Amino acid sequence: MLDVELIAFDSMGVRSMATLVQTPDASVMIDPGVALGPSRYHLPPHRVEVERLREKAAEVAEAARSADVVVVTHYHYDHHDLGGKIPLDVYDGKVLLAKHPTENINRSQREERAPLFLRAVGGRVDRVEFADGRTFEFGGTRVRFSRAVFHGTNPRLGYVVEVAVESGGEVFLFSSDVEGPSLPDQLEFMLEVNPNLVVVDGPMTYMLGFRYSRRSLEESVTNLIRLLEGTRVETLVLDHHLTRDLAWRERVRGVLDAGAALGKRVESAASFMGVPEELLEARRRELYSGTGGRPAQDPGS
Repeated sequence: MLDVELIAFDSMGVRSMATLVQTPDASVMIDPGVALGPSRYHLPPHRVEVERLREKAAEVAEAARSADVVVVTHYHYDHHDLGGKIPLDVYDGKVLLAKHPTENINRSQREERAPLFLRAVGGRVDRVEFADGRTFEFGGTRVRFSRAVFHGTNPRLGYVVEVAVESGGEVFLFSSDVEGPSLPDQLEFMLEVNPNLVVVDGPMTYMLGFRYSRRSLEESVTNLIRLLEGTRVETLVLDHHLTRDLAWRERVRGVLDAGAALGKRVESAASFMGVPEELLEARRRELYSGTGGRPAQDPGS
């Protein structure tokens, strides 16, 4: 009863978690945004990344136009767009379910990003609902939201809402940017909705020891194992911040081993969709060196 398409993710070469969920009653587009890391290894995006960004932006726009409902879990530019890469007409006639723009939100999103976005789409959407902690029904489909939880391990980057889409007894859970989850309240909603399929923004290990602690990594591994053991989840997709690290599988080896022991799949978004993993941001230095079968020329960013 649930058809889930993971359209653009970090394991596919862009910063994004753009996801389309289709049920017999509704088509729900979650976080229609794409971006590139502005600097990695002190290098700007390579031409290969810029090309991939254009490709994925077009795919996200096509999927979003087909949707009845658009969800925006927070106001970072890899989760929504102001028309620079993805045309604003993707919001035309939609029901927009968005993170509350003034409650549980950091200053940059409250004062700049949220109002800019809501002004840009306000005349286009059919209606806007602020979703934190609420449930919406579209025929036999329920779209449930967690209360606001930290973007990561503290409020510095603000808050996000997690999303569960339920139809015909099946549940899909989308974590948004929890960077783990390392905190109990981030895990709480995941356990509560008891999903079949989960897409999680995994630990931010590419900044391990700098902006992400080893303790947070350990807690994330523990919580992900709890998710595998404590719910009916069949497939756990780990991506986004985690797959900016070429060694991501080793970082969360305990989760992969637990999944194997339980007969549950743990994989990247690219693997879930049956396409090659291309961790382009993590490979940026390699791209500039001219290895990997692609010439390193003007990044064109």
